[in-house]
Amino acid sequence: MKNIDGSCGAESHLNVRKSRLIVAFLSEKLIMNRISGHQLWFFMRRGDLSHTIRETLKRLPPPYDSHYGIVPPPPPEGGISVPGATKALDAAQAAFGKVDAIAAQIKDPYIVSRILTRREAVSSSSIEGTQSTLDELLSVEETGDDDARHEARQVRNYAVALDEFIPVAAKDGYGVFAMDLIKDLHRAVMKDDPDYQDVPGELRRRVVWIGGKGDIAYSSLNPPPAVDVPDCLAQTVDYLRNEGMQQVTQGFITRMAVAHTHVEAVHPFRDGKGRVGRLLLPLMMAAEKHIPLYLSPYIESKKGTYYDSLRDAQQRLDWQPIVTFMADAVTGTVDELFRTREALSKLCELWGERRKFRKGSAAMRGLDELHNYPVLTAKRLGELLQISPHKSIRPSPNWKRPAFWKSEPGTRATACTLLPKRSASSTALSAKSLFFPNKRTDEISAGSKAR
Repeated sequence: MKNIDGSCGAESHLNVRKSRLIVAFLSEKLIMNRISGHQLWFFMRRGDLSHTIRETLKRLPPPYDSHYGIVPPPPPEGGISVPGATKALDAAQAAFGKVDAIAAQIKDPYIVSRILTRREAVSSSSIEGTQSTLDELLSVEETGDDDARHEARQVRNYAVALDEFIPVAAKDGYGVFAMDLIKDLHRAVMKDDPDYQDVPGELRRRVVWIGGKGDIAYSSLNPPPAVDVPDCLAQTVDYLRNEGMQQVTQGFITRMAVAHTHVEAVHPFRDGKGRVGRLLLPLMMAAEKHIPLYLSPYIESKKGTYYDSLRDAQQRLDWQPIVTFMADAVTGTVDELFRTREALSKLCELWGERRKFRKGSAAMRGLDELHNYPVLTAKRLGELLQISPHKSIRPSPNWKRPAFWKSEPGTRATACTLLPKRSASSTALSAKSLFFPNKRTDEISAGSKAR
């Protein structure tokens, strides 16, 4: 406020100074990062955005019209220079080659185990805060428990979406990618979320922001206004269809990184966009005629690096970190896959040594199914072995409750954790007690671990 003579008094100077400090504070939005369990606070300045990204800023609609959203530019179709990622990319390409070579020699569509897709569902959902466990997922999926926790049903829906859409991508190639596919994936993973306030599968119609704990003033990233989402997502889909110059100027892993970054930047849905973005990765692999790999366990174990690399690409168009991360995720996942395959092979040998099996018997054939269905009902076992359910079991006081094989990231396969649950409508069998009816439970558990 000016005095009558046009000068500013001390109080006015103080107010001006306070206003400038507030503006500076709000322009350098506060972000919170969690590193090794500690909370570190730092500021993101407008200057952290590249010139190209600053030019895409667009004012958000009221009541957020004092803030701007980033309207991501279309995914680049030209060559992307990532010299620091060359070594990681070479290793990842070699890893794909190893997996594809094995797949050509065997008939197992899962390469190692159907359980890997279930681990993918658990980890990808966990990244977004939907918590379940592999044990719970397997039980809910096998027994059809509609009274299970909604978190478990959401994770199950993710796994079912993988089973449904990957064969379609393998058959149709890049033609599978369409706006309707993105919406279908979202509808599949969000339909059992009671807290989701929009209609699953419909693009968002409101302002969203990342970080800030509910306050846009402290957000780490503001996606585009809702009015721009359809056009931006259409650009993602066009890129995914691989009909432009990127098919000759960019390698496959680079395209995975670019597509994933762009759909995350568009933020097409109010919630669930992260799961949809990670579902697209194995679909891209299937469309490319690679064996799908499930990267979410690796991503979950390195969330900090994952988010940092996404931010570098989205805010500065620095592609090297996310391309390197994606390549490392492929290599790390393949390494874990081979360790799991080796451990599971030893475990199957151990099971076979427990007792003598008649060649071609149901029990012997059933052993080959345990790594895909460590929790199974009599009905499921009958279907797998092509025998009637009542022939797949014999009443015995030695039968136990369901058991699980599970493998955590960075560890070898472990059998078996007892689940204290029996289905009221169908007899749930223990994989251990089915084949070793005369062994005590504790003896089987102690002897069935591959360390």
